[in-house]
Amino acid sequence: MATSSWHVTVAGRRGRSPELRNLVDLLRFRAADQPERIAYTFLLDGEAEEAQLSYAELDRRARTLAAELVRRGYAGERALVVFEPGLDYITAFLGSLYAGVVAVPVYPPDPLRAGRTLARLQSIVQDSQARVLLSNHAVLNCAEAVFARVPELETILALEELEPARAAEWEPPEFTSDSLAFLQYTSGWTGAPKGVMVSHGNLLHNLQQLHRLDGPRPVGVAWLPPYHDMGLIGGVLWPLYSGGQIVLMSPLSFAQRPVRWLQAISRYRAQISASPNFGYELCVRKVSEAEKSRLDLGSWSLAINGAEPVRPETLARFADAFACCGFKPSAFYPSYGLAEATLLVTGGAKHRPAVIRGFCPERLERDGLVVPRRPREGGRRIVSCGWPSRDQRVVIVDPRRCIELPQGSVGEIWVSGPSVALGYWNRPAESQAVFEAVLRDTGEGPFLRTGDLGFIYDGQLYVTGRLKDLIIIAGRNYYPQDIERTVEQCHPALKQDGGAAFAVEQDGEERLVLVHEVQRPGKVDLPSLAAAIEQHVLAEHDVRPHAVVLIAAGTLPKTSSGKTQRATCRAQFLAGTLSVLYEWRANAPCPNPNHEPTEPTTPLEARVAEVWRDVLGVPRVGRHESF
Repeated sequence: MATSSWHVTVAGRRGRSPELRNLVDLLRFRAADQPERIAYTFLLDGEAEEAQLSYAELDRRARTLAAELVRRGYAGERALVVFEPGLDYITAFLGSLYAGVVAVPVYPPDPLRAGRTLARLQSIVQDSQARVLLSNHAVLNCAEAVFARVPELETILALEELEPARAAEWEPPEFTSDSLAFLQYTSGWTGAPKGVMVSHGNLLHNLQQLHRLDGPRPVGVAWLPPYHDMGLIGGVLWPLYSGGQIVLMSPLSFAQRPVRWLQAISRYRAQISASPNFGYELCVRKVSEAEKSRLDLGSWSLAINGAEPVRPETLARFADAFACCGFKPSAFYPSYGLAEATLLVTGGAKHRPAVIRGFCPERLERDGLVVPRRPREGGRRIVSCGWPSRDQRVVIVDPRRCIELPQGSVGEIWVSGPSVALGYWNRPAESQAVFEAVLRDTGEGPFLRTGDLGFIYDGQLYVTGRLKDLIIIAGRNYYPQDIERTVEQCHPALKQDGGAAFAVEQDGEERLVLVHEVQRPGKVDLPSLAAAIEQHVLAEHDVRPHAVVLIAAGTLPKTSSGKTQRATCRAQFLAGTLSVLYEWRANAPCPNPNHEPTEPTTPLEARVAEVWRDVLGVPRVGRHESF
C-alpha cells in the first residue's frame, strides 16, 4: 500500500520540527536539536563495558558513508549491511539511507558452516541485486572466503577505511515518503527468502504509533537481533523518533546470561524494553534469587511482549518472580505485528493489566467460533493483543471465500493502513496475492493477508495461530501451540517453548506428530516420557499422536526472534534429519538407546545449540553434545 505524502512532526528541545518525510530528515533534526545527547549505548560484554554514539556523531558518520557511496555511483542501488550487532551496524544502515541506497540487513555469515550460510547469502544477493557490501574488518576478516564466493558483489567496503572528511561532501538525496528505505528479508531457512519493501513513509507511520507508548526522552533496552523488524524498528529506530536513548546488547549476551537484560534495565533506569515470550520465560528459569536482590525494575513501565504467541502463564510467572524487584504487572504490553506491516499492528492499553479471557476450546476447534467462559469454568485462556494502531484497520476474513466474518469468528487476519509495506521485492505475483487482497462481498481493499489466524472480541484482537500451521484431523481444527503447551507440561525435562506439533499424511489421512526438546536426557526414562506425552495429548485434546519424537536441547528449528519453525521441523522429520534421542511411532517404537543426538544440520540449529550449551553450562563431548 502506498504511503503517498506521509509526513510527521516531532517534538524537540527547541520546539516542534518542520515536516519530516523520511528517516534522513528525522536524524538530521535530532542532530541539530540535541547534538550531544547520547542516542545509542552498546554493551560490548553485555554488562559494563560500553561504546556510545551521540546524535551529532551518528549524523556525521552517516554522512561520511553516504558521500562515499554516492561518489562510487551506488545511489539508488541496494547495499548489504553485514555486521555483528553494534554501533557500526547502525551507522551503516542509516548511512545507506543518507545516500539514497536501499539497505539490506543480513546476518554475518558463519565460515564454519559455509554451505548453508552461503546459500542464503547468495539467494539474498541475487534477489536484491545488491552490488555493494558494507561491513567492518572484524566480519570481513572472519568471512572473507564466504564473501569471495559471491561474485555479484562489486565492492566490499569496510567502515574503518572511510575518510571522515568526506562528511562535508554529502548532499541530501531527493526522495519522498514513498521512497524505498530498506528490504526486510524473511527469516525462514527453507525456500528462497523474500524481501519486504519498507518505505520511509511506512517507517515514520509505525514509529509514530510506537512513540504514543513512550514518554519524553525515553530510555530503552534491547537485545533482539537488529536484522529483523522487532529489533530494528522497535530497538534501533524508535529512539530517533522519540529523541531518547537505547541501550543495546548482543542476543548472545542475553542468551548466555538472561539477567544481563534486566541488569541493563535496572542500571539505566529504562522505561521501555521488548522481548518475545520466550525471553521472559528464560528470565524466570535462569535468574537466581541472589541476582534478583540486586535488581530494581521499578522504572520499567512498558514491557512489550510480541513476535510469538503471548502466554498467560508466562505473564503470571514473570510478574510473580520479579515482583520483589519492583516489576509491575501493568507494565506488560502484549502486541501483534509482522514485517509486512513494518512492525506494530495492534497493542494493549498502556499502564493497564493485560486482558486475558477464557474461551471454549471445543467450539474453537469444531466451529471456529468464540464462546467465552468465566475463569472458574476453565477453557482455553488467550491473551488479547489489543486494538489496531491509529489509521490502521484489522478485519477477520474467511481465507477461502475472502469475505469478512462477524465478531467472534476465527479467520485470517487482514490489515490495511499506512504501515503496510509496499510488497515483496521483485515478486509482483506474490505481492499482488499478499498485499492487494480485496473483500469479495464489498470490494474493499487493498488489504495485507497476514497468514495469521485470530478473532476479534470486544473490539480487541486475539491471535490463535498460523493459517499454514493449523492442524486439521477428522474435520477438527487443532492449534499447534495448544498441543505444544500440553506436551511441555508433562515433565520438567521437557524444555518450555521447545516443541513443535504438525501434521503429516499417512495412508491418505492427516496424522499428528509431536517433536520436543529434552534437557539432560541421561537422567530421564525416554520411553516412559514419550508414553506420558501420548497419553496427556490424547486426554487433553482427544487426538492420538502418530509419532512422538524427543530431540536434543537447542536443535528445534527457530527463527532469530525465537519463533518455532514448524514447517522446517516437519521437513526435517520427513527427511530423518532431526537430532533424535528417542522416537515413538504408532505400532513402531524407534529408540536411540545411547541418547546421542546427531549433529546440527543448519547454521540456525548449530547457533541455537551453542547458545544452549552456554545457558546450560555443558561442555562439548567428542563429536556429540551431551545435555
